[in-house]
Amino acid sequence: MSRLLKTLFVLAACAGSSAYAQTPASLTLSQATELAQTAVQACAAKNYQVAATVVDRGGNVLAMLRSDLSGPHTADASRRKAYTSLTMRAPTSALANAIENNPGARQLVAIDDFLILAGGVPIKVGNETIGAIGVGGAPGGNLDEECINVALAARK
Repeated sequence: MSRLLKTLFVLAACAGSSAYAQTPASLTLSQATELAQTAVQACAAKNYQVAATVVDRGGNVLAMLRSDLSGPHTADASRRKAYTSLTMRAPTSALANAIENNPGARQLVAIDDFLILAGGVPIKVGNETIGAIGVGGAPGGNLDEECINVALAARK
């Protein structure tokens, strides 16, 4: 057998190996919907009318739910918070604090679709960010984030 054929045989054998065919962790539609629904319900229990958006690892919306009386701005605000958190792989509350304390980071607010307000949290499996959730509409971003934390705790 020629050296080329032997190499091709080894490569073909390795291609079928599970060590080379790892699938990254990801969110399903049902998981995203459950997270959004739990966050909206957690806020509703405190009489906050909000919207919650869950994005996948690529920043695409998987689920967006809003309470019946949430304001028209809440859907977009929740999406942008989720997108910002996903992109920066950090809670938006931490980003807001960093910008406040670091003049060099202040231009983050100029990035398209970023919303540097508390209320966006990455969704992680181990150290891997697989998505993010954003909530908008409570009377403070810290309260939006509390509703997210309820939803994330329920997921575990």
